[in-house]
Amino acid sequence: MLSPAIRLEGNMYRQLGNSAYQSGLAGPVAGYNTVAQSGQFDALIALERIGRRVSFARNDEIYAEGDKPSWWFKVISGSVRICKLLADGRRHISEFCFSGDCFGLDSTGERLYAAEAVDDAIVMRFPRGATEQVMEHDPVVARFLRDVTLRDLASAHSRTLLLARMTAHERVATFLLEVFERRTRTKTIDLPMSRVDIADYLGLTVETVCRTLSMFRRDGIIAVPNPHRIDLLDRAALEAIGEA
Repeated sequence: MLSPAIRLEGNMYRQLGNSAYQSGLAGPVAGYNTVAQSGQFDALIALERIGRRVSFARNDEIYAEGDKPSWWFKVISGSVRICKLLADGRRHISEFCFSGDCFGLDSTGERLYAAEAVDDAIVMRFPRGATEQVMEHDPVVARFLRDVTLRDLASAHSRTLLLARMTAHERVATFLLEVFERRTRTKTIDLPMSRVDIADYLGLTVETVCRTLSMFRRDGIIAVPNPHRIDLLDRAALEAIGEA
């Protein structure tokens, strides 16, 4: 079928959930007009007819590695991590999915990654077979899911750069900027994931993530009122680090 939609073209993340890609599946949103004008809203309404809302508690497994990819999902609220346990016991997180993000569009015969709720989450679950039937009869839906796949490809290239070439400081800075951009576009965000989650996503140790965040805080770039909240104080400085 389709490969997982990982992140937005040209960035670390997909942004089906930001103001450019919000859908009606989670209720009225700020980006409604943008989506309606592009035809994506019609595609999402068509998909909603075959979907079902499912709730998961914090750390619940949505699907396991090795499961058959009979379903794909869209986050309505909360957040989800896509992860894999490596042979040596380490965990690799390939992406975080927030409201509006799609995941689980695997093209293989079984799941290569697991999906887990980071916090309490509500997702829309779509059957793969029914989705393929809708795609055959509705070109708008087919184009929408094609675009998801193309963003996946571009995002995979960006992630290769992140893990292969960026320093620890650049990785953490880029991560923070992208989360700020995706979640609220304000100067304050709530981070549902733990520092361990962030480390497993960025390919760093948790100690390195904590030291880097502490350095950013000492330099007046961010404030950290509590472990799950970050205030952006100097965006220009953070961008300079991420683009170094």
